[in-house]
Amino acid sequence: MSVLVVGVSHKSAPVALLEQLALDGPALHKLIDDVAASEHVTEATVIATCNRLEIYAEVDRFHGSVEELSRMVIDHAGESTEAMLPHLYVHYDDGAVSHLFQVVAGLDSMAVGEGQILGQTRAALSAGQEIGTVGPSLNLLFQQALRVGKRARAETGIDRAAPSLVTAALDRSRAAVGDLSGKRVLVVGAGSMAGLATATVAGRGAASVTVVNRTAASADRLAEEYGARAATLDDLVAELALADVVVSCTGAAGILISRDMLAAATADGRPVSIIDLALPHDVDPEAAGLPGVTLVNLADLADDLRDSEAGQEVEAVRTIVAQEVSAFLTARRQASVTPTVVALRSMATSVVDAEMERLMGRLPDLDEAARAEVLHTVRRVADKLLHQPTVRVRELANEAGAVSYAAALAELFALHQDAVDAVTRPEGLA
Repeated sequence: MSVLVVGVSHKSAPVALLEQLALDGPALHKLIDDVAASEHVTEATVIATCNRLEIYAEVDRFHGSVEELSRMVIDHAGESTEAMLPHLYVHYDDGAVSHLFQVVAGLDSMAVGEGQILGQTRAALSAGQEIGTVGPSLNLLFQQALRVGKRARAETGIDRAAPSLVTAALDRSRAAVGDLSGKRVLVVGAGSMAGLATATVAGRGAASVTVVNRTAASADRLAEEYGARAATLDDLVAELALADVVVSCTGAAGILISRDMLAAATADGRPVSIIDLALPHDVDPEAAGLPGVTLVNLADLADDLRDSEAGQEVEAVRTIVAQEVSAFLTARRQASVTPTVVALRSMATSVVDAEMERLMGRLPDLDEAARAEVLHTVRRVADKLLHQPTVRVRELANEAGAVSYAAALAELFALHQDAVDAVTRPEGLA
C-alpha cells in the first residue's frame, strides 16, 4: 500500500479556480467519503484551504487511483478535463510523504512559514478520523507531519520569513520613492501575503492604503482590519494612477498589470515603485523600462533573502524536513518487513514444536531435564539460522530500489501470504 496525493494549490492554479474548489463542511465530508469509496482506496482525507485542495489516499495501485481521484477534483471544479489537468499535481509514495512534510512546515505556503497550515492539517486528520476514513497509515503520516511542523517552528524562525520578504521588498523600493511616510500604497490581492503587505505598510506610516481584489468581500475584510480602503479590479487602472507604491501578490494565472497600464498610470512622470511578490508574475517585466518606474520582483529579492536571516531559516527548515522524511521512510520500510520476519519466526517455532513432538514420541523415556535441554538446543539452532537473514532483510529494506526483500524472504521460505497478513490483521477480523 502507498500514499497518493492529488491536488491543486496557489502554485499550480489561479485564484479564480481555487475559489471554485472551496469546500464547506458537508461538501468536504462528502468528498472524503467519495474518495474512500473508490475501488483502490483504503484510507482517505482532504486538506482544504483557501490556497489548496489536496486529496490524501492510501491506495493499493497507482494507475486507476490517480485517474479516479483526479476526476473527482475536476468534477468538483466544474471545469473540463482539458482546462483542469494543467493545474493538477500528483505525488506518490515517498514523494507524497515529502510533500506533506513541506506543506505542514510552511515551505509550500503562499506566505512562507505561516502557522495556519498546522491547524488546517490537524483539521484534515480529525475530519478523516471522525468519518472513519483515516486508518493506521494516514494517521501515522499526518501525526508525524504535525510533529515536523511544530519542530520547524520551534527550532527555526521560519514564521518570520514571509514578513522579511515584504520588508526586503519595501527596503529596495525606498531608493525610488523614499520612506513610506506620506505615501499612497496600493495592495493588489487579499490573501495571506497581501495581508502581510497591508499590515507592514500600515505600520510604516503610509498616508493611505488601498486594497484591490477580484472578490469585493475579501478586499473589504482585509481593508477593514487595517483601516484601509477597498476597491475591486475594475478600479485597478484608476488606483494605479494614484499610487506611489504598488504591492501585487494575487496568484493570478497570468499578467495582471500590463506595461501599457503602468505607462498610462505614470504619464505624469512621478516616481512609482512596483513590488511584484506573485509567482507567476502579476506585473509585466517590461514595465521596468518605463520612465520613473522601479520594479522589484521575487527574482530580485532571491539573493537578498538567501544570505539574510530569513533565508537561513528557510534553509534550516528544508534541512529539518529532509531529515524527517528520511527517518520516516526508513522506519516505514523497516516496519514493512516486520510481518514477514514475525511470520518466518512463527513458522520456525511451529517446525521446532512439531519435530520435538515427533522426537518425544520416539523417545518416551526421555526425562524432563533432557527433554528441556534438547528443546533449548533445537530452538537455539533455529534462532541462529534465522538471525542473520532477518537482520539483513531489515538493513536491505532501507535501500532504495524496486526489490522487495520481504517478498523475496517470503518466497524463499514458502511463507503463505495469509500467514504474513495475520501478523498485522486487527483482532477480531477474519
